[in-house]
Amino acid sequence: MKHDDERRGGDVEKKGVPPGDMDAVVYGAVFSPGKSDRERARKTIRESARKQDICLASTHGLYTAAGNGLYVSKTVPAINIRGITYQVARAVFRAALKHKVGAFIFEIARSEIGYTDQSPAEYASCVLAAAVREGFSGPVFLQGDHFQFSSGKYASDSQAELKAVSDLIKGAVFAGFLNIDVDASTLVDLERETLEEQQEINCRVTGDMTRLIRGIEPGGVTISVGGEIGEVGGRNSTVGDLRAFMSGYLRHLGSETSGISKISVQTGTKHGGVVLPDGSMAEVEIDFEALREISRVARDEYGLAGAVQHGASTLPDEAFEMFPDAGTAEVHLATGFQNLIYDGGFFPNDLLERIYEEIRRRYADEKKPGDTDEQFLYSTRKKGFGLFKEEMWNIPEDRLAGMRQILEERFSLLFRKLNVVDTVDLVNLFTVDRTSP
Repeated sequence: MKHDDERRGGDVEKKGVPPGDMDAVVYGAVFSPGKSDRERARKTIRESARKQDICLASTHGLYTAAGNGLYVSKTVPAINIRGITYQVARAVFRAALKHKVGAFIFEIARSEIGYTDQSPAEYASCVLAAAVREGFSGPVFLQGDHFQFSSGKYASDSQAELKAVSDLIKGAVFAGFLNIDVDASTLVDLERETLEEQQEINCRVTGDMTRLIRGIEPGGVTISVGGEIGEVGGRNSTVGDLRAFMSGYLRHLGSETSGISKISVQTGTKHGGVVLPDGSMAEVEIDFEALREISRVARDEYGLAGAVQHGASTLPDEAFEMFPDAGTAEVHLATGFQNLIYDGGFFPNDLLERIYEEIRRRYADEKKPGDTDEQFLYSTRKKGFGLFKEEMWNIPEDRLAGMRQILEERFSLLFRKLNVVDTVDLVNLFTVDRTSP
């Protein structure tokens, strides 16, 4: 029997860049010193993707179908990739092909763009190159995750912060991101008396960003926009919060503009998980009943796909199958994959020690009082993906192959637990909003 690379590679070679050549092309798209050389490589990737019938797509139609009850009990995984993006995305596509999964998203947050040194255009190129490399075809969903407003910056200069997020959205849409999660939950003021007053700025800002997105989206495409009512790590969200937000948001948006298709909430998680002094993870309790009720009201009263859960990748395996049962529309996953890269047994020890030394030197002032070295490194080592970006890409192939394998196994498990196996036909049926790369 032929190895997967050989079987898929034959198809790729007939349609575009041969699989072995794609490794070099995507490396040039990321690390070529000249901008024109990087652009040339990225154009080659996009052309190869088109030849392979890969398209960029919005989940808006899929989530509208969920809001209308046309499918149930499926939770779409949104996967953040912080480093060696091409290699990790290859593992995602391998698992998707193995299990006939169409419902999955690649995303990157505003904060991650900075500390991992990945622009939306670069990220898109890496994901598309991985799709070509693995012989994938069909819709690819790219998402701007937590395009978040800084409460401090907004308070000191709201116009500057509005422009910063607006520019980020424009750059992402231009790069092919047809899914944008606007996060103005940081502007919710819990000190105000009523829920409507607490959500007021969030409603206005999310509405303004929605109108911006509708003004720049490609012709014939409705970008999927997400809103957020509860800051992850804060107090748990309620149905009352949802109704207060939607009332103000829809009033501010107006009836002529398509609104959000999902709503992010807080139900007990924390980004990265909670780390104990010895470096192990604390158990986290999610309020699945709140998640279920918010999702139900979001669908029944507003036609949304349901609630979105953030900060879930470090939960125990048995928790994931509870998300589809609770009607969760989407779940965001990041740190668990970072941990597999660093701790899965294939990351070079000498490189990891150099990363830790640099983090201790460069970010010593970020260590919280009372934190152990293990807690500090766990919460900060994500920045190593940007600091040692090229060194990570040049990890020996045998070690990269080992990483891809354990990541593929993890993605396979999550796809099964979240009930998105055999969703290719479902996605093709409802994904009408798509463009060429």
